[in-house]
Amino acid sequence: MNILNSILLQQQAEGGGLSGMLMIVAMIVIFYFFMIRPQNKKQKEIKKAREAMQTGDKVVTAGGIHGKIKEITDDTIILEIAPGVSIKVDKASVYPAVSPDKTVKK
Repeated sequence: MNILNSILLQQQAEGGGLSGMLMIVAMIVIFYFFMIRPQNKKQKEIKKAREAMQTGDKVVTAGGIHGKIKEITDDTIILEIAPGVSIKVDKASVYPAVSPDKTVKK
């Protein structure tokens, strides 16, 4: 914030206060549309996919463990990672697995 104040003060001292202010506002708008908005959209899609998960779906954890959902509770998921081997993971760290038929062909 200190840097922003010094830039504004320099612009006002040079007589270009309005154009400098417009440039800063334009940079903030560009930053919003290219960085913040796409990230929010991606997080909404992930949340929607998590809510649609059901028992039997194949998923991947944030740590890279692949498994099949055995049980879903409010905030945890029981994953079967091998026959007879189950682990309990936080629901926020589970992502739907991408099936081979959804991959992009070159």
